[in-house]
Amino acid sequence: MRARIRYIALLSDSPDDQARFYSRYLELQELGRSNEGDVSMTDGFFNITFLKRRPEIQDHRNEVGLHHIGLEVPSIAEVEERYRALRPNMPILDEPGGLHFGERRIFDPEGTAISLSERPFGVDKIEERLPRIRHIAYNALWPEGVHNFFVLMFGFRELEASFERREQGRLNRFSGDGSTNFAIHPFFNKSDGHQPRYGVNHFGFLVRDVGAKVTELMDEAPAEKRPATRPYAEYRFKDPDENMADLSQSKGWQVDVGKWESAA
Repeated sequence: MRARIRYIALLSDSPDDQARFYSRYLELQELGRSNEGDVSMTDGFFNITFLKRRPEIQDHRNEVGLHHIGLEVPSIAEVEERYRALRPNMPILDEPGGLHFGERRIFDPEGTAISLSERPFGVDKIEERLPRIRHIAYNALWPEGVHNFFVLMFGFRELEASFERREQGRLNRFSGDGSTNFAIHPFFNKSDGHQPRYGVNHFGFLVRDVGAKVTELMDEAPAEKRPATRPYAEYRFKDPDENMADLSQSKGWQVDVGKWESAA
């Protein structure tokens, strides 16, 4: 099955403030709002939804911050059949659908939610513009298991950087869906530059001029240079809700076997 990540959900007590921040600095455009205060935005490919944190959003994790991702799939029924074979004791839940949610919800091996939709999460017309998201990273207790889940369930392809880490005896795994670099890092990690946050850890933008963007962010969200040993991204900042986001111009990200994207 060829599936693509098209949705990122973040819980926030102030979705409107988050929307203003990402509109101002990363040029995200608003898709729409809900009566409950949710705000959905796009970079031309992803639906980035800031969900208003409230009791009605039932999940075993409800802290402010990056929450889960969503995949556009050819057939939800096919995903569910495969999911029941792999994880027979885990639930499959309905989601409200519409602009701010998927249609169904499943869970990865560590219980992080995954929204599913046969539609493109409200982003019907793809625009290849900058800035744009091309990287999503998890922190996991069992990176290999989470990585294998996405490979088996959704047809993600393991990337060269992942095989290199295997040869080095490291647990980091990298895969691609053709549009997004998907990284899974060990939560207990002592490597230079590692910033622990369990589950969805951070995401990354390609930008035209990373130096200018760092200067622009300086007063509100100072960015720090990433370790030179990292294969992707030059800088990282934290948004008003403390979500981590990477910025890359020349390094870029590998999004599939033999396919890199950068802004250089």
